[in-house]
Amino acid sequence: MGKGSATADELAPLRPVTELHRHLTEVTGAQLDEALLQRALTHRSYAYEAGGVPHNERLEFLGDSVLGLVVTSTLYDAHPDTSEGQLAKLRAAVVNMRALADVGRTLGLGDHLFLGRGEQATGGRDKDSILADTVEAVIGAVYSSAGIEAATELVHHLVDPLLAESATLGAGLDWKTSLQEITSRFGLGAPEYSVSEDGPEHEKSFEAQVTVAGEVLGRGSGRTKKVAEQEAAAVAWATVRDRHEPTPADDPRADEALGRTPDVPDPAGA
Repeated sequence: MGKGSATADELAPLRPVTELHRHLTEVTGAQLDEALLQRALTHRSYAYEAGGVPHNERLEFLGDSVLGLVVTSTLYDAHPDTSEGQLAKLRAAVVNMRALADVGRTLGLGDHLFLGRGEQATGGRDKDSILADTVEAVIGAVYSSAGIEAATELVHHLVDPLLAESATLGAGLDWKTSLQEITSRFGLGAPEYSVSEDGPEHEKSFEAQVTVAGEVLGRGSGRTKKVAEQEAAAVAWATVRDRHEPTPADDPRADEALGRTPDVPDPAGA
């Protein structure tokens, strides 16, 4: 075993994988590989302490691409007149760490995780980064064991509510402007951005974070500074909205985001 190895009982998840397997089978209507699902739930900290068992990072890599494809295709079909820039902003509202972590919480993934003792002791079951990565790994496991149709069913089940919500955001999907508006409305002061860059000149990547009232509320990344800041602003906007506004009532614009026709009452009805 590796350094600091632990017994299986010490590192067991709070709930069995079979529960999640059963739920995902119902959602996708497909036969899923339970062993592969367990790998999707295995964090590298557990793999190290359990003697080098396979962990979920390769499945995370696969699931990230599947998620991006399904979300991008859905937005492309639902918004035939929307520019590439606006589509990218809509996608950023869904495919970001905070949004995916919330999806993971809705699924109860934290209770199913295989974590090392250090991660368990520091609240790893509710860390945004671990939950978001695990969501992508689960999508990857479904794709690997049952194909694109099952994975597409799962992605829609998980993120359609987020796609619908993205249609209700303000300022024409300019997240920095939207964030400025909402922080002003609640007296939180102006957002402050910081950006770092990495990589050679021809292949730079940018990481941005936005601070509101002294607290970092959003992080983003991209191939340009503007994209990274917009993604960070989208995450921060949602955080401020969740903290300071009541849950919004049903909005017909949510149907537009998914290309659906809102229900219209029949004037001839009773």
